Amino acid sequence: MEDVLTTGEAARICGVNFRTVLRWIDRGLLQAYKLPGRGDRRVLPGELHRFMRENGIPDRSQASAVPRRVLIADDEPAMARAIERVLRGAGFETAIATNGFEAGAMLSTFKPSVMTLDLCMPGLDGLDVLRFLQSNELFAPSKTLVVSADTEERLRASLTLGAHGVVRKPFENDELLAAVEQMLSTPASRGLLKV
Repeated sequence: MEDVLTTGEAARICGVNFRTVLRWIDRGLLQAYKLPGRGDRRVLPGELHRFMRENGIPDRSQASAVPRRVLIADDEPAMARAIERVLRGAGFETAIATNGFEAGAMLSTFKPSVMTLDLCMPGLDGLDVLRFLQSNELFAPSKTLVVSADTEERLRASLTLGAHGVVRKPFENDELLAAVEQMLSTPASRGLLKV
């Protein structure tokens, strides 16, 4: 008999929370079966790999050349912690910067692959951080994802200044995670990321 995966093991391979795997199963997107009497679900590896191929999900069970490290730049503590919870649940290493100055200082020491960036912060705001990154590419993370409830005009300005994508607040946790995962799995191109 072929080995089977628990929903937690499937989640680690996909780099998502196990609840996301359960939602995929409930929606009929990923085939699984229930263990008699317990109700625990199991996924066949071949079925999981089919689902991952069809949906462009990279295999997180293999060593990744790109560090799964995200710098969260947001001055609202509750929002920063919410973003951190989602990303840590998916296996990311995170650090939080509460303003633009702190974000700039942490880039060279933390060396993130992705930075989530709020545009409305005291002192140096998100657009100022993007201007700094344009002039100091040595400190730039691989990708910058703007996570903001700011105006459409400022969101567009962020893309012009080098942001790789935008997620509007409020967002669903799965949407944020998908955007960060997409940042890691695509070449450095810029454009509005609607999730």
